[in-house]
Amino acid sequence: MPNLTSLVVPAWQVQGYLNECLDSILRQQAVEGVEVVAVDDASTDHSGQVIDERAAADPRVVALHLPANVGPGAARNAGLDRATGEYVWFVDGDDRIAPGALAAVEARLLEEKPDVLLVGVARERWNRKVTRFVTPKKARTGAEALTVAPPPVGGLVVRRQFLIDAGIRFESEWYEDLAFGYAVLAATDNVATLEPPCYIHRMDRQGSLRGKSKRHVEAVRQWDRALSLSAVEQADPKTRRRVLNRAVNELLAIMENGSRVPEKARRAMFTEISGLLRKHEKRVSARPGGLGGLRLKLLASDSYAAYRMLRGGRGAAGGVVGKARGAAGKAKSTLRKANLLRYYKQQLRLPIDENLAVYAAYWYRGYACNPAAIYEKARELAPHVRGVWVVKPGARAVPEGVATVHPGTKEYYRTIARAKYMINNATFPPDVVKRPDAIQVQTHHGTPLKTMGLDQPRFPASLGNFNPERMRLNLAKWDFSITANRHTTLLWDRQFPIKGETLETGYPRNDRLALAGPDDVAAARAELGLGADEQVVLYAPTHREWHSVFTPPLDVDELAEALGPNVRILLRGHYFYDSIGFPPRHPRVLDVSGFPSVETLAIASDALITDFSSVMFDYAVLDRPLVIFAPDWEVYKAVRGVSFDLEAGHPGTFVRTFDALVEAFRSGAIDDEAARQARGRFRERFCSLEDGHAAERVVRRVFLGEPLV
Repeated sequence: MPNLTSLVVPAWQVQGYLNECLDSILRQQAVEGVEVVAVDDASTDHSGQVIDERAAADPRVVALHLPANVGPGAARNAGLDRATGEYVWFVDGDDRIAPGALAAVEARLLEEKPDVLLVGVARERWNRKVTRFVTPKKARTGAEALTVAPPPVGGLVVRRQFLIDAGIRFESEWYEDLAFGYAVLAATDNVATLEPPCYIHRMDRQGSLRGKSKRHVEAVRQWDRALSLSAVEQADPKTRRRVLNRAVNELLAIMENGSRVPEKARRAMFTEISGLLRKHEKRVSARPGGLGGLRLKLLASDSYAAYRMLRGGRGAAGGVVGKARGAAGKAKSTLRKANLLRYYKQQLRLPIDENLAVYAAYWYRGYACNPAAIYEKARELAPHVRGVWVVKPGARAVPEGVATVHPGTKEYYRTIARAKYMINNATFPPDVVKRPDAIQVQTHHGTPLKTMGLDQPRFPASLGNFNPERMRLNLAKWDFSITANRHTTLLWDRQFPIKGETLETGYPRNDRLALAGPDDVAAARAELGLGADEQVVLYAPTHREWHSVFTPPLDVDELAEALGPNVRILLRGHYFYDSIGFPPRHPRVLDVSGFPSVETLAIASDALITDFSSVMFDYAVLDRPLVIFAPDWEVYKAVRGVSFDLEAGHPGTFVRTFDALVEAFRSGAIDDEAARQARGRFRERFCSLEDGHAAERVVRRVFLGEPLV
């Protein structure tokens, strides 16, 4: 018994999507049997391999390999020629059909026996947010079909013999969908509809027509073919005018889209549209009046300069030169970005480099934190993995011999596209694609006191640019999430829920603290210019959402004066701030906000003063005096939210006033028996895994595939 439906699946460089596409078809129950003609359009990735594997495993799949890349239109034609079903449905290899769609489509085909079935199409963006093309209850046919937007090819299920008899095939140029969809609907009145979304179209995909190119002019030729359809030629003058106006409006919109057509190519495209208008305007109704009519008149006469002036393309005479230069510069910038994006997409189609790891820290600020510790340990235990760091130009503290790339360069896009491993303590930009075979490791950059992740919307004042939808997208990319302790693991199971694996290993950056000895202290002090006999106090407060510049709640100049001549204070501002609101002036206060390694600062110091910063959890690894100075504790709890009561569970000493802080140092209370017991409880809760081997555990699990022990 012949199949009712043949699904033609053209595939080019869609190895990451093709199995999902084929699964969406083959896992459904067909009414009258189904055939899948999978066409490998000479892909250079593993798409052809996937097709062969699926064909070997399922007799419903027919594998067809083209000798050279011919584009989606010709690939669909090849599949059409091979298909045997009564109806054909074209499904792109990176799209899919909705659950239950096949049975619903075939039931409607058997019921209506149409030449064409229009089905609903859902558009799925990169964030998996779905919108829908609403299928009209009564489809427009004949010339009327050309007065509305063309149907997506995936929304057309067409009788195969009808296509053969009508001689309708896909063109090999860009915008091939346009002429095909219009030709199908213009050639028959026997059209049925199925409104629910049956086809899921993936937007922003590889091969989409979103980059700048002179080839967008090919849309003019596709519209010329559509306007030459017999259904249009035989329509009344008013209908032909409506169709022609739609063609002109669509083409001018493409031409004027700065992200599609380069500025230098617009003049040539305008001339092409002008020729189209003159060719097809002979047998239509009169032009409309007003600005619309003037616009058509300028177009018909190929008066591009006048048309630009009408469209507001030029300002007053005095500003023409400046604006032209500005526009040219902007066009070059946009073109450069478009070229880089195209280059990035090309790199994404290439095989992944199994021995390449890309590292980043603090939104590309430099070489630091957990990623740096993992990088160093990987060089020792997994030397076959080549590490490259993404750092902004001018980034400090990149050790000699460390390979780097700068964001926005070709080297950056090549590295980020090809890397097998992606290690970051923050997030990669939204445009960074996480390939299916890549492994992304989220190291984080601190044990959380403050509320974070998906719990954060409960505290609106702390949100800033927080975007829960973007966060969910990031979470979906994480294969591993590193935590330093059980407290964090339990919190982040709710705040950062992932399908990947949580590595409760301790923090790699703290290995250095756990293993620090007297020689390390001496070296750190020497690097900072500190005397061996000085009492060094590190003050490292966190940021406040309500402060635009770093304004510490503690007057460090006054503190230095109060603590005496043998005390040196290191002031460490939060990295969120570019400047200090009130720079210190006391000679015994050293501003180390720009110093690259907070671990070095910690090792060099004798005690830490902080408030709500995660540095307290790291510093506790050293088992040195730790003081919480929190005059705004109640405010911080209300604005930001916290994960535990720091006042009750502090790591040694908790004070709210300046006088109490000074007294704690003068009296020795910062390291008395009560303080040591509190610090011990804190360390047991938060530092039990910090044994100096956290980075090794991560490297062995991620790079070497060993089980976590």
